[in-house]
Amino acid sequence: MHATDLDVARIERATRLIAPVFLRSPQFFEEQLCSALGRRVLTKVETLNPLRSFKGRGVDLLAREFSPGTDLVCSSTGNFGQAMGYAATRHGMSAHVFVPTGTNPVKMRRMVAMGARVHEVEGDRFKQEARRFADQDPNRVFVEDGEHPRVAEGAGTIGVELLETEGIDTIVLPVGDGALITGVARWTKEHAPHIRVVGVCATGAASMVDSWKAGRAVSTEVADTFAEGIAINRPIAASVERMRVLVDDMVVVGDADMLDAMRLVLETVGVLPEPAGAAGIAALRVHDLPGATVATVITGANAPTALFPDVLTLGTSTSQSVS
Repeated sequence: MHATDLDVARIERATRLIAPVFLRSPQFFEEQLCSALGRRVLTKVETLNPLRSFKGRGVDLLAREFSPGTDLVCSSTGNFGQAMGYAATRHGMSAHVFVPTGTNPVKMRRMVAMGARVHEVEGDRFKQEARRFADQDPNRVFVEDGEHPRVAEGAGTIGVELLETEGIDTIVLPVGDGALITGVARWTKEHAPHIRVVGVCATGAASMVDSWKAGRAVSTEVADTFAEGIAINRPIAASVERMRVLVDDMVVVGDADMLDAMRLVLETVGVLPEPAGAAGIAALRVHDLPGATVATVITGANAPTALFPDVLTLGTSTSQSVS
């Protein structure tokens, strides 16, 4: 019923292969957060690693399939590019990351620090330019986040860890290119099929929601959201196909909802997520999702510093809800 090209045996094996620094991230019930959201919320924090995001799991697993000396090439808005730089350096390869001009400067600096060679491209042609660059040399391999099954299977190790906590009714996850939710859902539907898996997109970048509903990749002209980690306007067909099989529901949240969720997570959990990283919390705050006990993941903490003043200006609804 839930068969896809994602393999549960490979997900299990990934728990032993992926660099330990990305595994066993903390997950716990934070009581003030649970009170604010009106239910038991298992929160998994995927930001306490060298990348400040979950992306290292899938890319570290993928990198093992290539020989030392390979040039890995990708397009990214930041976190995937960091992971590529880190994994390439660790496994004796190089990484070229193509990004749109104006990419979050925090992520830009961190990609370079991780060893990636960053190429800025005007407009929205950065993915096409990455592919063109990869095609120029047989030693270069283009890797697309959300397409290669190893990336999703690496992310699926998060599902292995979540299910170690019993009693979960629903898992709520941010959706960018879909690697995280499909990997986690593949493991979950195999081992606890009663758990509902719900994806969250930005209101201004709802192409993955539209695609999931239509059963095919549906593109939009632009992605209008400050949450670059889920700012998708051209979904990957393979990822949409997996989501149609594995994901039970999809919802959207606005930028203001994510900003409010960032404040709430900072107040309660004590980490400052980036907007996409707080999308699951935002969905629990604004949607009547099912489940007395739910799980979500703080997926990234590379927020642009320009957002800090807005986050630190606490809204009255947030303060009252956790007082």
